Amino acid sequence: MPRGIGWIYQALVAVGLALAGPILLVLRGRHYPPPLAGRLGGPSAGEPPTPGALWIHAVSVGEAAVGSALASRLPATTSILVTTVTPTGQARARSGLAALGARGRVAYLPFDLGWPISRFLRRNEPAALLLVEGDYWPLLLATLKRRSVPVAVVNGRFSDRSFPRLLRLRALVRRALLDPVDRFAVQSEVDRERLLALGVAGERIVVTGNLKFDLPEPPELPALAARLERLADGRPILLAGSTMPGEEEAVLDAFAAAGGGDRALLVLAPRHPERFAAVAAMATERIAAIVLRSGEDRPRPALFLLDSIGELAAIYRSAHAAFIGGTLVATGGHNPIEAARFGVPVAVGPSMENFRDIAARFDEEGAWARVADAGALARIWSDWLERPAAATAIGARGRRLVETNRGATEKTLAFLAPLLEHGTSRATRASDG
Repeated sequence: MPRGIGWIYQALVAVGLALAGPILLVLRGRHYPPPLAGRLGGPSAGEPPTPGALWIHAVSVGEAAVGSALASRLPATTSILVTTVTPTGQARARSGLAALGARGRVAYLPFDLGWPISRFLRRNEPAALLLVEGDYWPLLLATLKRRSVPVAVVNGRFSDRSFPRLLRLRALVRRALLDPVDRFAVQSEVDRERLLALGVAGERIVVTGNLKFDLPEPPELPALAARLERLADGRPILLAGSTMPGEEEAVLDAFAAAGGGDRALLVLAPRHPERFAAVAAMATERIAAIVLRSGEDRPRPALFLLDSIGELAAIYRSAHAAFIGGTLVATGGHNPIEAARFGVPVAVGPSMENFRDIAARFDEEGAWARVADAGALARIWSDWLERPAAATAIGARGRRLVETNRGATEKTLAFLAPLLEHGTSRATRASDG
């Protein structure tokens, strides 16, 4: 990045942070001050520096799950540093790296400003950077390029929403975001074609498939599963996971229309922890019989609100049917594999742009149900409750689809082999220095 443009860019980033900071404090107060030290390039929660580590950057929960799973398959001699942007991503990364012990560390990504980046790199001296799916920051990439730190993208994708904007700014995007990346491992041929259209040479691109199909099953939570079974009291469990603003009301409408608490127990899991209290207040106004994950039980509630972090993926095991949030509102969707892997029949709304290739496969195999609104969700839930054999058949197709699409991890590891070899020699030099 040319020096003059770099200063202008940093000024714009600084102004943006100054303007957004007060808003974020009001909307998400207690969740954003703790990461500040890490976002400024310093240690997070007392974490020691990790010189010579392989740096894996994963924006939030989904990417952190992919990054942690990939880290577990890397050579045992490889030190790992995972960065995220969100507190929920931090929690997911820490749990995913727990088995690595001292060689697995977690931190926050520094702001894309000169001082935080320099401070972060002085502390950690990474051997190489892997970007999970993307999240390109121009100043960071330019700095790594100057320092001859290799950069690769794994599980890369370009959404239907972002690609047209990137294409209109093709020359700038290629120079600032794509040229500093040495190689790209992408999810599908469509993603490869989009990179080619943005000016990336074909020899820098490999199609490896989607690592989300290869994610290991989450550990069981027997105490929580037993609690849900007790609260359900013989009723089926309907689970609405990763819901976004505006969806909880639609889910409650659908649940009521499908028979409500007389017919099933609804488990509602909002996506962001800062929304738990507001969703609980809204739900309590509409449903008297509600139990919070963090609260006391009551006999046969209609609604169980999962106001916790990191437990949703495991409790899909308990569901008789699931709705995947972020799909009735235009946010791009969330991962349906977490439910489908357990044979749970899945319903999703129309917005699945962030999971284009996965959605196409589910559509082709008839491995889920598409719903346009609360009314359609109510009808599909009612149908599955009345005809459990039909629901089981859809769930079985989803489980089979997940199983037959595995294999991206081995391809990704082969893709990374040259970079890991280079990173090992660089890490040796860092530790010697």
